[in-house]
Parts: sequence; structure tokens; C-alpha cells
Amino acid sequence: MKTGTASLENFWEVNSSSSFDKLALDTFNLQYKKNTVYRSFCNLINRSPCDVKKVEDIPYLPISFFKSKQVISFQEKPKGYFSSSKTSGLVASKHFYRNLEDYTKSFSTGFGNIYGKFSDYVFLALLPSYMNRKGSSLIFMVDKLIQKSCHSESGFYLNNFKDLVQKIKFLEARGQKTILLGVSFALLDLLEYHSFHLKNTLIMETGGMKGKRKETTRKELHHILSQGFGCKKIHSEYGMTELLSQAYSKGDGKFKCQPWMRVSIRENQDPFQPLYNGQAGGMNIIDLANRDSCAFIATDDIGKVHSNQEFEVLGRFDHSEVRGCNLMVI
Repeated sequence: MKTGTASLENFWEVNSSSSFDKLALDTFNLQYKKNTVYRSFCNLINRSPCDVKKVEDIPYLPISFFKSKQVISFQEKPKGYFSSSKTSGLVASKHFYRNLEDYTKSFSTGFGNIYGKFSDYVFLALLPSYMNRKGSSLIFMVDKLIQKSCHSESGFYLNNFKDLVQKIKFLEARGQKTILLGVSFALLDLLEYHSFHLKNTLIMETGGMKGKRKETTRKELHHILSQGFGCKKIHSEYGMTELLSQAYSKGDGKFKCQPWMRVSIRENQDPFQPLYNGQAGGMNIIDLANRDSCAFIATDDIGKVHSNQEFEVLGRFDHSEVRGCNLMVI
């Protein structure tokens, strides 16, 4: 294989719009053939490989199918699955996998693309809601980042704020670059215990109040976190159980995709109607790391895409308002 030529097995080598388009079309053809859930959905909306000549023709599977179906593009028995958290009695999504190599390669390469070497950072993880359940893809990722950092100070924290505060102060005094990665409500809980004025620590929120606090806008959340941690920028990680890749924001609310990801926007009331850059609507995501499940996902998030392919997340659909393909059942 030529250097820089992406293939289904080496999605992380996508390095141009043309290589992305080719791999996306190859992935669609493969998943239409091997993924019975996705093929049934495509047939239901009268879309076959004969109708798909360019990336814009590829249909997006409503994310809700991960709650009710085994969305896989391989024949053998899955080795396991990642599951989403359940709130208010909702059914959890399950993302089945046959191995963890694609996920590990995706988040490892993706983090490096944005932040550089793992070994440059100490990772402190404040993820109590995820630690209390099994099957979290976020916990798996952060655990690997902690291992790859090769710093003995890296680790997970639950509610032991006293130890965490002491650790942060110690690392700050040493001038050590640190990433404190936490779910939103836990970061706010930490600030109620202690405030900071950080110089060497990067704060990264993963979103979600998980029913622990009243939901707020990202802008409001970042203002509170910025004031409490004493830093100008709050970073964000965007990911979900149904995707094997992550996007990151370095503090302006705009997320940068990995080269093997692409976000587009659809009309809220007509899921097959695409919108232009700058218009708000439902987020469709292509994640070529999802080669063993489905790479083309119509999410329940609302956002908008900018001309440089960065995107913003503005909120989520009220499920009482979801229309079109999101209500289809196979």
C-alpha cells in the first residue's frame, strides 16, 4: 500500500477530501452488503448502491437503532459492546465490536492530532457517573490515555476531592502539564469544594449533567468553569457510545473533526433535506472508524457546521418533535 493511501483497514490515513470521499463510498458499499440493519433501512427509503454515486447520496442511520438492534457489519459473534448511560428509564444504546483495535487506534491518533504526545501530560479523570457502571467507551479511552501517559500521578477520581485538589496543587507547583478531564456536574461539584487559579492544567469537560444538576448551555457552563478554575479557556470532548471517534474544542465552542470524520446538517422536520454551512439543524456524522458497525449516523444532536469544517453543538432534539426517518422501525 502506498504511503498516505487510506483503506478500510487504515482509516486513520485519510489525508484529503478525495481520500475521505473514496473511503466513505467504499465503506457504504461494504456496510450495505454486510450490515442487515443498515441495508434494511436503506431499502426502506429506496436507496441502494446504484443510487449512491457521491458521499452526499449516502443515507444516515437514525441513532435510535443502536437502542433496539444489533448494528454490526461482520459475521462472527461480537466480542463485546459499549453501552450508553440510562436516564429517566430510557433504553441504553449498545455499540457492538469484534475487537478494540479500531477504537484504540482512533482515539489514540485523534488525541495526538489535537494535543500531541500522551507522555507530555498527566491525566486526571473525574468521571463518577461513568465509573459507577460497566461498558463505558469513555472510561476505556481515558484508562488507555492514563496508561499511555506513563506518569504515576495519572489516575481516576470519584468523590475524593481532597486528594484531587492536593494532586492538582502538587502538579501545578511542579510546572507539569496536566489534563483534568471530567463530566460537567463533577467539575462543578469540585469547584464548590475548592476554587483554583491554574497555569499548567487544561480543563476538559465531556458534557452532561446526568440528571445531577440542571442542564445549562455550554457557554454558561464554560463561564462558570473558567471563573472557578482561573483559566481563560475550557476545552471540550465530543463523543458518544455510537461513534468510535472524538472531536475536540480548545475553548471557543467549535469542535474540530478528525480527518476520517465529517459532520453535515439536516433539516429538523425533513431528515433527507441537507442544510448549508451556518444553518442549524440535526447533526449527521460520518465516522469511518465505525467500519464494523455503521459509519453513517443521524444523531439526536442539533448543531451547525462552519466553512472550515469545524462544528458547534447547540443542543438536543426534544423527542416529541422528532420526525421522518427517526420514527422508522425495521
